[in-house]
Amino acid sequence: MSERLLAYTDKLSAKPGDLIQVKVSSPHSGKYRARLVRMICGDDSADGPGFKTEPVKGVAESEHAARFQPVPLGSYAAIKDRKGFALASFSLAAFIWPTRLDKGEAQCILGNWDAANASGYALYLDAQGRIALRVGESAPVTLEAPLLSRHWYRVAASFDAKSGRVTLAAHRQLPYAGNPQRQIARGKAAASTAANRFLIAAWNDGAKVTAHFNGKIDSPAVYAKAQPIEALLLPPGSRGALTPRQAVAAWDFARDIPGTAVIDRGPKRRNGQTVNLPTRAMTGWNWNGTEMNWVHKPEHYGAIHFHDDDLYDCGWETDFTLRLPKTLKSGIYCLHLTQGDLEEWTPLFVTPPKGKATAKLAFLVPTASYLAYANHQMSTSWHFDELSSSRFTTFSQADLYMEEAGSLGLSTYDLHNDGSGVCHSSYLRPILNMRPKTDLWQFNADTHITDWLEAKKLPYDIITDEELERDGVAALKRYACVITGTHPEYYSERMLDGVQDYTNHGGRLMYLGANGFYWRIAWHPKLPGVIEHRRSEDGMRAWWTETGESYMEFTGEYSGLWRRNGRPPNMLAGVGFSAQGFDVASWFDRMPGSNDPRAAFIFKGVGQNERIGDFGSVGGGAAGWELDRADAALGTPPHALILATANEFPASYHWVKEEFNHSHSAVNGDTCPMVKADLVFFETPKGGAVFSASSISWAGSLAHNGYDNNVSRITENVVRRFLEAKPL
Repeated sequence: MSERLLAYTDKLSAKPGDLIQVKVSSPHSGKYRARLVRMICGDDSADGPGFKTEPVKGVAESEHAARFQPVPLGSYAAIKDRKGFALASFSLAAFIWPTRLDKGEAQCILGNWDAANASGYALYLDAQGRIALRVGESAPVTLEAPLLSRHWYRVAASFDAKSGRVTLAAHRQLPYAGNPQRQIARGKAAASTAANRFLIAAWNDGAKVTAHFNGKIDSPAVYAKAQPIEALLLPPGSRGALTPRQAVAAWDFARDIPGTAVIDRGPKRRNGQTVNLPTRAMTGWNWNGTEMNWVHKPEHYGAIHFHDDDLYDCGWETDFTLRLPKTLKSGIYCLHLTQGDLEEWTPLFVTPPKGKATAKLAFLVPTASYLAYANHQMSTSWHFDELSSSRFTTFSQADLYMEEAGSLGLSTYDLHNDGSGVCHSSYLRPILNMRPKTDLWQFNADTHITDWLEAKKLPYDIITDEELERDGVAALKRYACVITGTHPEYYSERMLDGVQDYTNHGGRLMYLGANGFYWRIAWHPKLPGVIEHRRSEDGMRAWWTETGESYMEFTGEYSGLWRRNGRPPNMLAGVGFSAQGFDVASWFDRMPGSNDPRAAFIFKGVGQNERIGDFGSVGGGAAGWELDRADAALGTPPHALILATANEFPASYHWVKEEFNHSHSAVNGDTCPMVKADLVFFETPKGGAVFSASSISWAGSLAHNGYDNNVSRITENVVRRFLEAKPL
């Protein structure tokens, strides 16, 4: 089995002088060594510029005791009060929408059961997908038939301690001929009044939490005596139904949807907290399609979708702390840990001191997009991965580890174990593909840019998406020029506003990638380091939202494409996502716009008939992987210059699906004129400007021939002119 030394830090972005908490897990005992290095280039491939780091003065290497720390997968809700649920007689009720009936093990709905000592009680799904109740050491009482997946049921159980009588029932909301709508079972049990922790969607197993439920739970409630089963099966609020005032606790998941609290409407206010961010703002048992936005009708969105592979925070203990020097230069750093043959590179993005700029140029690191792809398992979970990429699937060491050792939390490109899409991603866990020496995608590809900046001796500061989200345009306005990464795909409204305000007020933007400003996300209003995204309506999607679930729980905003939210990327960058392919890259040919006097500075030293970028370490060319194009109908400014175009692509490149309005045979590089990339330049108000490379592969060509090539020359011409005070 693959082994990994794993680590993460309590923050992804830091300032000089900050204290960093480092959390480490090793498969072996003994010692590991730690050092801080400045990361120049993480590309260790044969065709790349070479792996490059610098030591950090004033930060000594250190040695620490190694230990293993587990990853606590699975979401649930925990109720603080314990004594209130140490009941002799009780009743339980909830609506459920189960999604993984073939799991083959118990999935708890609610209760205070502790499997370690067989105490307490729990209403749950058994290994065969049947509703069951267990009380203490008594044998469980179980319904005869399994439930149907993805159907709403009202489930209930009552237990009378004096008689030992158990009554158990499940009522499906949809009737089917030949399939009983209601099941009832009766049995016997002995009371167990242990004051264990009360959980929803999981149960206790000593210090661990196991038996995670997969699916939605709505309106769970507990009562202090054996209530009539008919009353328990009635929906809340209906005539004859039990009320919250009669309950030990009756939780309303439609309250505090953006937060982590579960609110009890009962008189004792036995509130709780969700753990590992299950998905909220989900359609409940009573949703009828009359409202698609939970903000307008939260009572129809009283369901929480729990998963056995949810993960927000590993919660590991801190192994050591590191105080960053107050004089530390802004840049990308890595904590390099080694233990025998094992090593770990944990990135840390160091910004300048708050409110200051130490250079005229900023590299805007797309950390939100890093999170969206964090620990993705597309190569193993996408049945269409080989068709999409037109190449055989190959496993990296990270892929092998996650397949063999288990998940480290999923990306927004993955599906949960129950087949539902992943909406959340955080950095409070090891992220194996946000590392040097990995695929040239996202983080590692972006080190081609830092490598080039260092080679050209261009001073720069690091700014991340977190600062952009927190400070808006204030994070950028002190810089003459801002450079993006190769794939700044995921943007919140505040982030997008910040960059647009920057260019509208004289800022110069160099968009050195493609498929940028594409998907709309939200950052959690209170929890650190977590984004939400829902794949609504259209786009090049790995999955799609269920009907009625396209509005994000964190903010109530509609998710999906920025294009579908009225702000196509063309409005900001002059170009927008047009096509993708992942086997070979191509080159750019100059267009008439390159001869406009406004663009003369861009092509200084570049011949009229030169192919631009018919070389590079990402696909062999500067135009590849994902491509953007200009389109006036989508907001490309009328004065924008199309400087060069790449349109020589094979059939493995495909036109983006959001632009199909009917069945269309011309969808690939052999047949479709939309499969192209446009190099674009235009001026913005108050002396600003935008230059868009429109290709993820562009940065992979910068280092070719010792940085002496036309891609490098064009990029350098633009950045040096953009740094000048003279208006454009």
